[in-house]
Amino acid sequence: MLQFCNIWVRKMQQYLEALRMRMSRPDYLKLSAIPVPRVHRFISESVELCNPDRVFVCTDSPEDIAYVRRQAVVSGEERPLATPGHTYHFDGPRDQGRDRELTKYLVPKWDSLDKALNQVEREEGLTEIKGLLRNIMRGRTMIVRFLSLGPVGSVFSIPCMECTDSWYVAHSVDLLYRQAYEAFRRSGVPDDFFCVLHSAGRLDERMISMEPDKKRIYIDYVENTVYSVNTQYGGNSIGFKKLALRLTIRRAHREGWLAEHMMITGVHGPGGRKTYFAGAFPSGCGKTSTAMIPGNTILADDIAYLRNIDGVCRAVNAEVGIFGILKDVNPVDDPVIWEVLTKPGEVIFSNVLVKDGKPYWLGMGCEIPKEGENYTGYWWEGKKDENGEEIPPANKNARYTVSLKALGNCDPELDNPMGVELGGIIYGCRDARGYVPVQQSFSWEHGIIAYGAALETETTFTLVEDEGKYEINIMSIQDFVSIPLGEYVRNNLEFGRRLRKQPLVFGVNYFLRDLKTGEFLNDRRDKQVWMKWMELRVNRDVDAIKSPTGWIPKYEDLRRLFRDVRGVEYSKADYVKQFTTRVRENLAKINRVERFFKENAKDTPQELFEILEEQRVRLTKVQKKFGNYVSPENLEKEDWMEE
Repeated sequence: MLQFCNIWVRKMQQYLEALRMRMSRPDYLKLSAIPVPRVHRFISESVELCNPDRVFVCTDSPEDIAYVRRQAVVSGEERPLATPGHTYHFDGPRDQGRDRELTKYLVPKWDSLDKALNQVEREEGLTEIKGLLRNIMRGRTMIVRFLSLGPVGSVFSIPCMECTDSWYVAHSVDLLYRQAYEAFRRSGVPDDFFCVLHSAGRLDERMISMEPDKKRIYIDYVENTVYSVNTQYGGNSIGFKKLALRLTIRRAHREGWLAEHMMITGVHGPGGRKTYFAGAFPSGCGKTSTAMIPGNTILADDIAYLRNIDGVCRAVNAEVGIFGILKDVNPVDDPVIWEVLTKPGEVIFSNVLVKDGKPYWLGMGCEIPKEGENYTGYWWEGKKDENGEEIPPANKNARYTVSLKALGNCDPELDNPMGVELGGIIYGCRDARGYVPVQQSFSWEHGIIAYGAALETETTFTLVEDEGKYEINIMSIQDFVSIPLGEYVRNNLEFGRRLRKQPLVFGVNYFLRDLKTGEFLNDRRDKQVWMKWMELRVNRDVDAIKSPTGWIPKYEDLRRLFRDVRGVEYSKADYVKQFTTRVRENLAKINRVERFFKENAKDTPQELFEILEEQRVRLTKVQKKFGNYVSPENLEKEDWMEE
């Protein structure tokens, strides 16, 4: 044992000695105080590879945090706006979203992932990305951040660290994550913590990455390490968002819990009670706006960890901030976040239009200037890109970064080390054709399969690809699953079965359209009503109608909720349009889902096909009795399942 300790100490000293010349004495002492050899090894190897002039170690101290914030502005990666505390940042025209094609798993020769997952052979990928990273930080500072996913020191927490040469990225993580330098310094950090190495690459005079053609984002699950280069966009460069989620999913798989692409919100019900819901929605499908509903509390907007604690499903937010979409945020529909975005306080805007020190974005509900500065440089109305297409004043995927605690409705349980008990789980999609606005599953298994595994949605501007394509997006997490997809579905099924108190499972769709006119059948604010109905269902306060795809609301209950929650009258005609079962479209959806799993997913549980077949049988029964479009009134009046 003594010999092992001596080897451990010698290794630490070797790594520290290699770093001494790159660090000031204060930074050297900060790093020396951490008794974790892998920390020193990762930093030493990253420095040797990237060759920075200096290494800055950021602790949890207010002085270090403030220094990072100042340097983000001094470096030019961020610039101040007129409102105190507000800054803005630009990513390049070809760096405006998560880059699915260039984000890959590094898969060793002895392993394999489903072909639906983007991947490259590990040694080949490491050689490529390390070649791109070699000497890339020459003339710059490497910033080292120590953070925690989940509340520090809890059963949910995962320690992590990021080395980056971007002050914007280093600043962003202050708003998004819990600081954990002290947790690393106190030791007890397991050796399998997550690491990220990121470089923005060569920058132009506007401090924008110049070589998007050399952009790479690789996830090495063997070493729990993320590599990201030649990109600044937060989803590609802030390694602890969706990139580390891929690593967390593997850990959750091994340990029997769930790491999910979910928001968490507290919904107030009668008698002062509060019921917590987690919800998985693909980007651009209403996840953050659901978490921000006025009158409710927000605990998470993006990533949640779910654990079985004494038979109860409890959840925490992996983060403590929001990297949110700005498009269509306005004072009428989003009053909570609008207040934060328009008052003094620490906010980073990205890829907006800036004019006279003010930020502008699409759908903000006011007149937008005809000229200004945006992610393409000087912008004027009618400006076109290299393909002859008109450039909007702000990017559709413009973002804001802000601490959750800046919000007036931030849930007080945000840092509870035991998390909160979930009453319901929601799967949301962008489906113009098929699913009703809200429905409840018949069982845990039915919900996981019919709403989660079968989640089909229209792609949006948050991805660097064409919009408007329909695709299967399992549990809204398919891009991030680093285990076989069939195993992932099985884990969700088994997790629920081990609970003595299962959350109810719901499906929502805010984007249903009229089949004839193409008009949306829902107002954006209707989600307030759907959430209240789900809260009542969890607490067994209202009945529901059995449809082929799930339990749907009764008209009388929705009419009362629309009046109480939104102050509007809800007509029977609107109800019938929204909750008519579209049999033909739902049958076609089942066919597409079955085909996807047969072609793309290894070891798909047979139960998935059985539950989909049961749904097909129910749909066929009502089709024979009522036709392709079945009014909820018909379902309520007759016991169609007995036919």
